[in-house]
Amino acid sequence: MGHKTCLYEAHQEAGAKIVDFGGWDMPLHYGSQIEEHHCVRQRAGMFDVSHMTIVDVTGAQAREYLRYLLANDVDKLKSVGKALYSGMLNETGGVLDDLIVYRMPKDYRAVVNCATREKDLAWMRQQAESFDVEITERPEMAMIAVQGPEALSRIRQAVPEHSALIDELKVFQGLEAEDWMFCRTGYTGEDGLEVMVPAAKAPAFWKSLLEAGVEPCGLGARDTLRLEAGMNLYGSDMDESVTPLQSNMAWTVSLTDDRDFIGKQALLDQKQAGVPDKLVGLVLEARGVLRGHQKVVVDGLGEGEITSGTFSPTLGYSVALARVPAQTGAQCQVEMRKKLVPVNVVKPPFVRHGKKVYE
Repeated sequence: MGHKTCLYEAHQEAGAKIVDFGGWDMPLHYGSQIEEHHCVRQRAGMFDVSHMTIVDVTGAQAREYLRYLLANDVDKLKSVGKALYSGMLNETGGVLDDLIVYRMPKDYRAVVNCATREKDLAWMRQQAESFDVEITERPEMAMIAVQGPEALSRIRQAVPEHSALIDELKVFQGLEAEDWMFCRTGYTGEDGLEVMVPAAKAPAFWKSLLEAGVEPCGLGARDTLRLEAGMNLYGSDMDESVTPLQSNMAWTVSLTDDRDFIGKQALLDQKQAGVPDKLVGLVLEARGVLRGHQKVVVDGLGEGEITSGTFSPTLGYSVALARVPAQTGAQCQVEMRKKLVPVNVVKPPFVRHGKKVYE
């Protein structure tokens, strides 16, 4: 038996197929993963993401601490509520986790992955020993992601008392309303909100969303949606063995200032020596499904590996993320059933707002 979120009974009542995910009993789907995927692309779906770890970073040196802890620079957060995506690295530049950090009225709030919770918190507290800062986990908070082209209007119906604040939100911004926090972020490539709500109030909020026409969706659809959107999954597309420069995350690294951060020198050294490989998108429009760990062959350059792959319900064919030699061009081959199948190399994302976006 794994950990259960405060919405576990709601998932059971809805007939969810429950699976283990990072030590949590979570819904894989409620009947049809593909229907849930299309629901988010076309209307509005909701996900229980209460297994994610919410961490408040407070204290006189919270800013200095986060500037040292993260590869991206929290000084980019010029206004309250602004959000920043970043890797948290070890000394060799490997990715310990990826996370979002929000600038709060006085301090900061971070959201990290559930599967790396214990490792993340231990690392954050170890690094905090040199700073006047406190690391406070917020297990009393639940989190519900509502995503899709109709997401904002449906949330307004569910909680009309928060409509004015929702109307204020800019993309990649989170604002508090009493003990709630509405964040215009997500993991699907669609517009929507991730709502942090006291766990005691989450079941009623979930019910209100259902009554407003939002459909429950599971981890299966969340994975196909995020892959279509070209978003990395920790443990598959990046981990401690690779740097952000090898994981299509160079845009999240601030190397150009005098700020020191954990792993910076390793990244500078790798950049100077030449980054050996890169994370790219692969597209297979012929029959077949690209899967994680399939071998990628690049003529004249060597081999790589698919890190995440799936059939794309939106596009109607297979897409993948793969780590390949840095000089890989527009085509390569994937080993499928002992045969080499040609695929196109593209720059992710594959889908945004329900439409094909790659070339």
